[in-house]
Amino acid sequence: MARRNVRHTVTRIDTAGTTPTVRRSPDHVAAEEPLEIRVGPAGPAKRSPLAVTMRTPGDDLDLAIGFLLTEGIIGSAEDVHTAQLCAGDDTPNTYNVVDVVLAPGVEPPETDPTRNFYTTSSCGICGKASIDAVRTRSRFDVAADPTVVPAATLVALPDRLAARQVGFQRTGGLHAAGLFTADGELVCLREDVGRHNAVDKVIGWAVREKRLPLAGHVLLVSGRASFELTQKAAMAGIPVLAAVSAPSSLAVELATEAGLGLVGFLRGTSMNVYAGGQRIGTD
Repeated sequence: MARRNVRHTVTRIDTAGTTPTVRRSPDHVAAEEPLEIRVGPAGPAKRSPLAVTMRTPGDDLDLAIGFLLTEGIIGSAEDVHTAQLCAGDDTPNTYNVVDVVLAPGVEPPETDPTRNFYTTSSCGICGKASIDAVRTRSRFDVAADPTVVPAATLVALPDRLAARQVGFQRTGGLHAAGLFTADGELVCLREDVGRHNAVDKVIGWAVREKRLPLAGHVLLVSGRASFELTQKAAMAGIPVLAAVSAPSSLAVELATEAGLGLVGFLRGTSMNVYAGGQRIGTD
């Protein structure tokens, strides 16, 4: 099994005194490795590579399935026949390849190399061939979800997320995505070097648990709220996306269009509501 963090010796320098102190000691670094996602129909033919993402190993099946859902390739768990970690070509199992076999009748995605995905840990939509390819349409009517989350519930979520971020506590280098009920109960948390990967892992878990659409839930992310994360929330039917940092302009536009509540700078006792203000209860 691939490691989620790597032990490494570092040189620690402290300039607090009159003379800097220097010492060497062990530390933990968040693991980052490529994951290739292969997709195709059932049969003897090999599945075609669709995407390579730089991720922290762990929950890789959730990551692959969440990615396929948020890219509009599948719509539910029933669209996947099998998903498994597998060996690369002529190599032993490196735990860095996921092979997804689609259910009969599910149209396989295009695998033209000019349209394939390469995603870094900081970008979840790198490698798209055109601006039109960036947008995907949700199968769920998020605007029709009547969910309202009390502001007092929202401000308690970052501390609940942080208390469960075991990987971050060890390495200081992982983002987190947490799925909460509207009452503030944490139902799923995932960590990764990539914000988009952490979200895909949460959504992939929900797909495999057959919980979609995620009506009545809040998605909290430990960084900023970008367009890609807002789109992933909409694709999963999540009515409220909250972030401890800032949103982007496209995230605000998409949230407004889709009917999402979008909250940024959720810190301490305050927050900024950028879209869907009717979803945040202040009574």
